[in-house]
Amino acid sequence: MRTAALMIIAGAFLVGCPKEDAPTKSQAEPAAAQEQKEEAPEVKPEPNQAPAKYKVELDTTKGPIVIEVHRDWAPNGADRFYELVKSGYYTDVAFFRVINGFMVQFGISGDPALNSAWRAKPITDDSVKASNSRGTVTFAMAGPNTRTTQVFINFVDNSRLDGMGFAPFGKVSDMTTVDSLYDGYGDGAPRGRGPAQGRMQGEGNSYLRESFPTLDYTKSAKISE
Repeated sequence: MRTAALMIIAGAFLVGCPKEDAPTKSQAEPAAAQEQKEEAPEVKPEPNQAPAKYKVELDTTKGPIVIEVHRDWAPNGADRFYELVKSGYYTDVAFFRVINGFMVQFGISGDPALNSAWRAKPITDDSVKASNSRGTVTFAMAGPNTRTTQVFINFVDNSRLDGMGFAPFGKVSDMTTVDSLYDGYGDGAPRGRGPAQGRMQGEGNSYLRESFPTLDYTKSAKISE
C-alpha cells in the first residue's frame, strides 16, 4: 500500500490537468500645521495577497474543517488559496482521492469551464519551509511551477514529500472530520477504483455523482479570520 502511495507522487497525482493523474513531484500629505505630524505611507497588499495568517472554514458533507494558513510557510500557495476561497471556488467540490494512511485530495471544480480557466493560471513554486506532517495542507503539482487549484491534507507524517518540493501552506486544526471522509474508492483510475481526473475536468460533478455516489464534498468555504 505504501508503494502505491509513493507512486502517486511520481506521476501527475496532485495537479489540475487531465493529462496527469499521478503526482511528480505559490501616503499621506506633509503636515499643514506645526502640531500636525507627517504620516507614514500606507502599505497596501497586492489585490490577491493574503494576510500573514488567516483561517478558512470548509463546510463539508461530513462536518466542518478549519484550516489555519501561514503565509510565511508558502507565500504563493497561501495567496492562491486565499484567492480561490474568496472567489467561491471551493463550493460543491469533491474529496475525490482519499487514500487511508496517506492523504485526501480535492480541488477539481464541478464546472468544466472553471477548471479550464484555472488550469491556465499556474503559480510559481514556493520553497518548502514546513514539513508535510499530519494535518498539513499542501498544493498538488505535477512538476515545477504547475500548482493551480488542487490541494491535499496529509493523514500521516509524509515528510518524504518535503524533498520533492511539496510546500505546506496551512494546517487543519482538528482532524476529526477529515478522518471521517469516505475512503472506499481509494486511489484514482487507473491505479485504483476512484475517479479519473481527466473525466472530472471535462465532465464535472455529473460524472462523479453518477459513478461515485458516496464521495464527500465541500459545500462551501469562507475566510473566517
